[in-house]
Amino acid sequence: MVSPAVAHSELILGGQKSGKSRRAELLAQAWLAADPAHEALLIATAQPWDTEMRERITRHQRDRAERVPGLRTHEEAHALAHALRQHGQRHTLLVVDCLTLWLTHRLMPPEGQPAMDAGRLSAAIDELCQAIATAPGPVVLVGNEIGLGVIPMGREVRAFVDALGQLNQAVAAGCERVTLMAAGLPLTLKDKPCAR
Repeated sequence: MVSPAVAHSELILGGQKSGKSRRAELLAQAWLAADPAHEALLIATAQPWDTEMRERITRHQRDRAERVPGLRTHEEAHALAHALRQHGQRHTLLVVDCLTLWLTHRLMPPEGQPAMDAGRLSAAIDELCQAIATAPGPVVLVGNEIGLGVIPMGREVRAFVDALGQLNQAVAAGCERVTLMAAGLPLTLKDKPCAR
């Protein structure tokens, strides 16, 4: 795959194992190769809640370190907008992987913690979109597109699919580029500068 050009903001959507994270890594590689002063930081939203997830995170960290050695990692499962503001710099590309897990933490927190209601979630999405829009350097966001299948069974799952669709639409509206990944291939849905 040819290294893609880096936009000021890009949302990469797709299904499981569609190539979303690999595209984000290619963008980070291209950014790092363009200028020795450039830096890249992955903001990871996954949390190791069980053995399988711990193993998955460890494998991803190892594989990512081999593919993109210059990509540093910062773990932030909750305060995503704050992390973008804190780490955003003109010479630093930020990769958020992934928005879907960030939303999961908001709507389906660990036992004993309250889920966000619709009003607080809407405010959190607005805050995130504002942080993306005002970031001094490039931002790449990875998320899942899960709304292409049948309507799911169960009220909670339907509510999550609806919320993820709203999150994806809000972030896509504010990003310069939106890419849909399928079978490792990128399909550009949007590629135009946003007013900033």
